Amino acid sequence: MTTEQTTAPDITKNAGDTELWVERTGKRLYTGRNSRGAEVSIGGVEVDGAFSPGELLKIALAGCSGLSADSKLAHRLGDDVEVVIKVTGMAGDEDRYPAFAEELVVDLSSLDPEARERLITVVHRAIDSHCTVGRTLDAGANVQLTVTGER
Repeated sequence: MTTEQTTAPDITKNAGDTELWVERTGKRLYTGRNSRGAEVSIGGVEVDGAFSPGELLKIALAGCSGLSADSKLAHRLGDDVEVVIKVTGMAGDEDRYPAFAEELVVDLSSLDPEARERLITVVHRAIDSHCTVGRTLDAGANVQLTVTGER
């Protein structure tokens, strides 16, 4: 009998050594940034032109599902396949989201019923296996917060 030891990933690093941070840029308004130059406005739902943190979580889930299924969809339906992933979910009484609903919208009319079902199965399998956001939400993740006076 062998025992396998797994090493926990370093929570002080990001993929590709990308740096991520948010800065307060106004009342109930933050700007999220990465070291590759991307920016996103983050605010409450009352702030026009900004995503709420919950909206970003939902978009991260939908985007992760899309990226996880992308090669399977493009392989079967062409590199120019149009895909839209809608995502919904409301926070409950415990100030958390108990569930999300995703709808992957793609034209499958070019496929016969058997090929359509195969592709749907492959898409589900790809998302279940490779969507880190969905897998994290399913398993839960611990969050470690440190408050410091240094930048």
